Amino acid sequence: MAHSKEKVTYEDLEKCVKTYITDKDELENIHKAYLFAFEKHEGQIRKSGEPYIIHPLCVAKILTEIYADAETLEAGLLHDVLEDCNCTYEEMEHEFGPVVTKIVDGVTKISRLHFSTDNEYQVEYTKKIIVGMSEDVRVIIVKLADRLHNMRTLWALPVEKQKRKAKESLEILAPIAHHLGIHKIKSELEDLSLRYLKPDVYYDIAARLNSTKNERDKEVNKMMNAVKMLLDSQNIKYEMKGRAKSIYSIYNKLNKGKTFNEIYDYLAMRILVDTKQECYLVLGLIHSKFKPMQNRFKDYIANPKPNMYQSLHTTVFGVDGYIFEVQIRTHIMDEIAENGIASHWAYKEHKDLKGGINSSEEKLQFFKNIIDLKSDNLSSEEFVNSVKNEVLNNNIYCYTPKGDVYELPAGATPIDFAYHVHTHVGETTTGAIVNGEIKPLDYELKNNDVVKIITNKSSHPSKEWVNIVKSTAVRNKIKAYFTRSEKENNILKGKDLIEKELRKRKIPINDFLTDDNIKKICKETKVEKLDDIYLEVGNGKHSPKTIINFIYKDEEESDKPKKTIIYKNSDTNVVVSGLEDIKVNLASCCHPVYGDRIIGYITKGNGITVHRTSCHNVIDVKERLIDCSWSENNDNVKYITDIVIYSNDDKDNMIKILEDAGALNVGVKSVRKIYQEEKVNYELECYVTSKKQIDNLITSLRNEPFIDDAERIIH
Repeated sequence: MAHSKEKVTYEDLEKCVKTYITDKDELENIHKAYLFAFEKHEGQIRKSGEPYIIHPLCVAKILTEIYADAETLEAGLLHDVLEDCNCTYEEMEHEFGPVVTKIVDGVTKISRLHFSTDNEYQVEYTKKIIVGMSEDVRVIIVKLADRLHNMRTLWALPVEKQKRKAKESLEILAPIAHHLGIHKIKSELEDLSLRYLKPDVYYDIAARLNSTKNERDKEVNKMMNAVKMLLDSQNIKYEMKGRAKSIYSIYNKLNKGKTFNEIYDYLAMRILVDTKQECYLVLGLIHSKFKPMQNRFKDYIANPKPNMYQSLHTTVFGVDGYIFEVQIRTHIMDEIAENGIASHWAYKEHKDLKGGINSSEEKLQFFKNIIDLKSDNLSSEEFVNSVKNEVLNNNIYCYTPKGDVYELPAGATPIDFAYHVHTHVGETTTGAIVNGEIKPLDYELKNNDVVKIITNKSSHPSKEWVNIVKSTAVRNKIKAYFTRSEKENNILKGKDLIEKELRKRKIPINDFLTDDNIKKICKETKVEKLDDIYLEVGNGKHSPKTIINFIYKDEEESDKPKKTIIYKNSDTNVVVSGLEDIKVNLASCCHPVYGDRIIGYITKGNGITVHRTSCHNVIDVKERLIDCSWSENNDNVKYITDIVIYSNDDKDNMIKILEDAGALNVGVKSVRKIYQEEKVNYELECYVTSKKQIDNLITSLRNEPFIDDAERIIH
């Protein structure tokens, strides 16, 4: 197969740039970026055999095709300089300013990331990159252009790398381009990916399209002439063009069981007019002449897609009975449809556009979803899974009775919808009416459903909702509600306990709650405000007596003999002999859990630290040890422990290990892989309720054929 090389010069790029950028300073900055990149890449050669500077030039030229602004073009020219050349962040920032440098830095970070890998080491990094791209959408736009040019020259890489890059492009980058509305890049990425993933299928479809090209062109021209006569008779100013269906979109339809002859919308045309009103006029004229196909009309002008796409779609029986898909839109809608959010900057100075480009990138539902996820404090793995499953996959679109559209993950319920409208609406939801019918709250919404949420100010979420909702962000909002509610209850409980103790000791509340006293107690308990003091008493971390004794020493109490107390919080459940109101910590070196033999070590100024009796830190210690034991009341207390797993192969068996842990209700906080010669070992940090649970897990793991041994570790 012969492969052509793109020969793009700076003069070619400059010619494209000047078609829409005229500001002298911006043009000089773009030229400066080119010269800087040229100098830094001097002597570097790509695997395709070209001088390296050809790549950033081609990337910048792709960006001009979607009307990217000057700063994006500068970043496109510089995007590999931080990664591959002798250039520091500070040097670039000095030369090109913080905005361009931040975009380049973002692209550099994305370039280090293999999007579709399941390697756990990448999870935290993936989270940072996906969130980072939402802070300046231009980072991902440059990355898309970079990947598109790399896909055009993918033939220069080994077959294995070709398939990996193609899979990444198809599964992650093409959907992102779709959500940004950049049809040009999305479509070409899909076609090129298919070419390398399934070359036989790709070339078969291409050959069949070529064999029918003359016939299709002839029919399209006939139809265009018929429509031309229709529009000319009404003196409508228009532009009309035939539209080729992409190879990948045809492959998708063939994959769904259609035959090649059944794919009727590969005969297609597009009509561009000046105003929204003319779009509807043209639609009416076409329907008056050509019979429309039922259920194939879509009005994306009145109901734009979240990525700002607007157009009228209809399918009609055209000349000679051929079926045509017709798209009708304004010229500006066409720019948005082809170039997406990037073209927003091309029009940013215009204030009187009739086509409706008045939304900034922050209004994109796609990025709103990512920002919402970022603010929900998900774990790294939850976040990445949420982005992949809820943001990048095929979502559904549902409407309020007023016509507002909300994008939801497939399988979403009315509760998901309610929370997407507003958190308060979600929290006060009592019922839902879908398409005029009352539906249960676990009803699975369908695309285009009209949803009316019934609320009651006195209602609140149910804990069952956590298992009903589909959106991770909504699930975490529901959990946050109960955490917040529990916190408020504990604050009230703590306040009540302190006030009761004050009354018992005949201390006036106002005398106790002075600013100086509150500051002193906050300092002693290491909290910030009065509510935090109440919270610590309400959740049992401190007794009301302890808090009051910081200010008023209880003489009666001091005369009483010391007694055994049980100190309990989320970490400990330990009985300490002979001491009252003393801080108790579980040692982080040996992570004791319920059921271990334990001993207490009296620290200097930090209470009692509880160790396993076998811990090397206390095994030879004779002084400052104190007897302690586990309380029998061990309900709902979770302990941290570490387990090391020695495997006998180099395969990634982490999923199986997590399944074994899950089957025994062991929560895994983190996993670390340790590569050793031709083996992969694992360190698990787990949440357990007892030593027995650890022993059961270790037994289960030792029974796995790929595991030589498993054991608890002491650091």
